[in-house]
Amino acid sequence: MPTSRRAGEAAPPAAVSAVGLRKSYGDKTVLDGIDLHIPAGTVFALLGPNGAGKTTTVQILSTLIGADGGRAQVAGHDIAASPDGVRAAIGVTGQFAALDDLLTAEENLLLMADLLRLGRRDGRSRARALLERFGIADVGHKRAATFSGGMRRRLDIAMTLVGDPQVIFLDEPTTGLDPRSRRTMWETVRSLVEGGTTVFLTTQYLEEADQLADRIAVLDGGRIIAEGTAEALKAQIPGSHVRLTFTGLAAYESAAAAFPEASRDDDNLALRVAGDGGLDALRALLDRLDAAGARAAGFSVHTPDLDDVFLALTGDGTAGAGVRTPLPVKETLR
Repeated sequence: MPTSRRAGEAAPPAAVSAVGLRKSYGDKTVLDGIDLHIPAGTVFALLGPNGAGKTTTVQILSTLIGADGGRAQVAGHDIAASPDGVRAAIGVTGQFAALDDLLTAEENLLLMADLLRLGRRDGRSRARALLERFGIADVGHKRAATFSGGMRRRLDIAMTLVGDPQVIFLDEPTTGLDPRSRRTMWETVRSLVEGGTTVFLTTQYLEEADQLADRIAVLDGGRIIAEGTAEALKAQIPGSHVRLTFTGLAAYESAAAAFPEASRDDDNLALRVAGDGGLDALRALLDRLDAAGARAAGFSVHTPDLDDVFLALTGDGTAGAGVRTPLPVKETLR
């Protein structure tokens, strides 16, 4: 996953960048001046509650709709000055599979190849290769209408890759998929990035962003209110603690005396001690237990996850109801 850039190293080129991007519909502001810098060959995840502006961002960057203000570049092309250049360099997969159910899987791919003017020989070669890559070659002759949700998603992304795009926009690609199909999709995304493709992902599945993204941004009320790696975002949220459990009342009371700041759970003979759960903190905690002569039956480390980050930043989950000041997240780029 992400690694810190060494001092003196040049920043990787941006596959997607935006400055002050704005969009309104009537008196409703959907995007209120967002900035983006997404290095090539990485996965960037955009999170946010319903109505936060995630799909609008994808639509603007993929030239499906125009922005009201700001500027942006995708794969080196300005979205306003060179929309054809952007379209030639990207692939877009929306929330619902864009397949022709009357056509077979192979015919869907060949149709896309024709639209991209690849030529008959190149189109057929590309279609066969993608059917093999996505594990649907054995059903390539079957109509898309007969496919399961996971297979339809794989075919949909295969169609997106017919033109070998530099940047792929995946707008909530695993919505409605079962856990097994979702994990298969994750493997697909990882393989794309290993091949050098940049993936711009919007999702409401926080585990998905945690698993895949090099960087995550949280969008709420038309603004990016936090951005960083998953670990950096989680580190900004208080609540890390160590839970100590005991089998005897004497050991429990001795430990409680050694940790007067801990939260007590008398019914379960457990203490909750605030801390980051790091090795140094755990060593110091165990040393205090030994000094008190208290032996714990067990312990577990609890740290905030992206669910905690999301709820802390966006309040009740209603777009516009969250925090408006970005967290001071340290830059960590691939």
